[in-house]
Amino acid sequence: MVRLLETDIIEASKKGMDAFLDLFVDAYWKELGGDLTAESMGRLNGHQNALLAYSIFRKEMNDGGFVQLIQNGYGAYFFDNPFAKAMRLFGAKELSKLVYKAKEIYDANKTDLERETTEEEFLSMYVDFEAFDELEESFLFMEERMTAIVAFFVDENINLFAEVV
Repeated sequence: MVRLLETDIIEASKKGMDAFLDLFVDAYWKELGGDLTAESMGRLNGHQNALLAYSIFRKEMNDGGFVQLIQNGYGAYFFDNPFAKAMRLFGAKELSKLVYKAKEIYDANKTDLERETTEEEFLSMYVDFEAFDELEESFLFMEERMTAIVAFFVDENINLFAEVV
């Protein structure tokens, strides 16, 4: 189990929800040795894996949206695992619905979205898969609210996410 000092949690929470969540996520990466694999994921419980996934999802969406997320190898990680369900259970229902809508596009175009590409082909995917545009805009609009919901869930259920010492 990942252990965090209560004093570190208090200090991070004073800095805001991002610092609070980053404290947990950084501890998870340390536990995984910085490498996310099927084997290493077994070192985290389901709640910890879901929080780590949310962190990755936010970063990928803010950096390049669904096309980048999928091209970086995370398609199956988000769409073939219970990420959307976990977000719903965390209280981020709007995000859950968004992920399910994106999954429909992903499932219908999986082969094209996951193929190896040159940089030029990768960039043209943003035009080819404009179906993601509205969902990406929705995410950017809801991100801060969803992050607050996730942070609240972690705070209310802290023992599911770390052993506090």
